Amino acid sequence: QVQLVESGGGLVQAGGSLRLSCAASGRFLSINDMKWYRQAPGKQREVVAGITSGGSTNYADSVKGRFAISRDNPKNTVYLQMNSLKPEDTAVYYCHVEAYSTFRYQIFWGQGTQVTVSS
Repeated sequence: QVQLVESGGGLVQAGGSLRLSCAASGRFLSINDMKWYRQAPGKQREVVAGITSGGSTNYADSVKGRFAISRDNPKNTVYLQMNSLKPEDTAVYYCHVEAYSTFRYQIFWGQGTQVTVSS
């Protein structure tokens, strides 16, 4: 099994910055893609950013140029640097990891961390 521990959420004013972290631990051989999703009240969960094991990144159009995803492979950790935050970025943010565990690739989710951007 894989445990994901997220941190870094909080309350920030519009235009501010936050950095989210998600550290993976447990029994796995490797980690493939790592992603951040978010879910705002009354809305569906949506992907925000993703990074492959090789470091290729992709972003939702709504966050391009403001957010940056990165990973530290030796630490099994993925980060999301969020700049120029807007009230519409308010949501619970979840990390999503594809890891090789118990002889197959599986998807694991973090517990979520609240990000609130005030206007």
